[in-house]
Amino acid sequence: MIEPLTENALLRAWQPTLARRGDAAAVLAPTGETRRTFRQIEAEAAEVGELFTGLPAHAVVGVQIGNSERWPAVLLALLRRRLVVLPLGRHMENAELDLALETCQAALLVTADAEGLKLTRCAPMIARKFAWDHPAPDLLKLTSGTTSLPRAIRFRAPQLVADCENICDTMGLTEADVNFGVIPFSHSYGFSSLVTPLLCRGVALVASEDRMPRAILNDLARSGASIFPGMPVFFQKFAAMQNAPALPRLRLCISAGSLLPVAVAEAFTSAFGLRIHSFYGSSECGGIAYDATGRAGEVEGCVGTPLRGVQVTLAEHEAGPITVRSEAVGDDYFPQRDRATLGAGRFVPGDLIRAQGRGLQIVGRASDVINIAGRKLNPLEVEAQLAEFPGVQRVVVFGVPSALRGEEAVACVAGEGVEPQAMMRFCVGRLSGWQVPREVWVVPEIPTNERGKVSRRLLAERFLAYKESRPRSVRV
Repeated sequence: MIEPLTENALLRAWQPTLARRGDAAAVLAPTGETRRTFRQIEAEAAEVGELFTGLPAHAVVGVQIGNSERWPAVLLALLRRRLVVLPLGRHMENAELDLALETCQAALLVTADAEGLKLTRCAPMIARKFAWDHPAPDLLKLTSGTTSLPRAIRFRAPQLVADCENICDTMGLTEADVNFGVIPFSHSYGFSSLVTPLLCRGVALVASEDRMPRAILNDLARSGASIFPGMPVFFQKFAAMQNAPALPRLRLCISAGSLLPVAVAEAFTSAFGLRIHSFYGSSECGGIAYDATGRAGEVEGCVGTPLRGVQVTLAEHEAGPITVRSEAVGDDYFPQRDRATLGAGRFVPGDLIRAQGRGLQIVGRASDVINIAGRKLNPLEVEAQLAEFPGVQRVVVFGVPSALRGEEAVACVAGEGVEPQAMMRFCVGRLSGWQVPREVWVVPEIPTNERGKVSRRLLAERFLAYKESRPRSVRV
């Protein structure tokens, strides 16, 4: 039996959107052409739903279709069949994908190509009669947390709708806007900034798979998008671009995924005359804070004030973990719970945060702290100093094992003409001796994932492999 529409908050929110926006453009191509109207999404959802006939209620279905115009219809179809949606990144390696499907006990994987949707059974889970403890989730958000092992966060439709409402009400997103969708729909940032605003508030979106900055800028101009949710790496590339197109329709630029460097914000504003609004959130609870003024980015790590509907409690000491409470907070982790961190409308992120004049300021992560002979080094403090060295485009500091000191700090630097010894001399007087990185690794570009984030753990693994292959790396 299919769950009635009235029993699912997201499906219930879709009905007035459909009635109000029916024949209006819902999903656009990067060229500005209409790919789906709201009514066509509804018709497609009914057709797609037939593909899932026979699956037991609350079975998990992985969705790996990239930023496809089919995403809204697939989501509606799965929710109507009372199936649990598991969004998956399109560029996951096979081993990573298999582990995610196994961890979340998925029954089916949905992919797509030019011919349409493809369904792959994930044996032996297809035969399992799924039984969740109450309440059953509607969607699982995949996260790796601070380890390499994946886990999921359980969400019900009311929590997804609450996050959408918090974001739209705080940022002023309306059906008069067009969202440019280049961040992955499968990630929490893209899902709550693009997919649910379309379904719940009628905010049209441009579905883009392009990752080339020049192409994205050209498509922003062609599509007439008014809102661009992006990541710092995009804004950095845009600001450095020559002969960039005019963007007369663009009114709101949002940056999330990683901290927005002040230098990047200033360069972009100088080039385009638009301020970047920092947005801070987490997969476990959705949006947390937003810089409505566009000026919080003038302070490193500042992410603005809590969203409407979100309550943030600061740690008692100067900087520490915060506690987030809202109706958008997920129910729990899966398959293993962590009630001390998540549950009952409460989430404790791993970031170290303090209050300052323009809102919340992220000063590091508890998991990133480097233990050097018993002293705790916050890598963000070192990065802020190294970033001022001439020629540095980006720097990331991480820890590696040390037989004598427990851990040592290493600086990975991307830039032009950066000489490690000169960088170390630059640090004299700026940092205490124990804070200075013991090694400098100069690379053409610091690798990020599809969400624009840098994994210090993976970067440390790459550095150690590099050292093993090239034992004469620079040491200072």
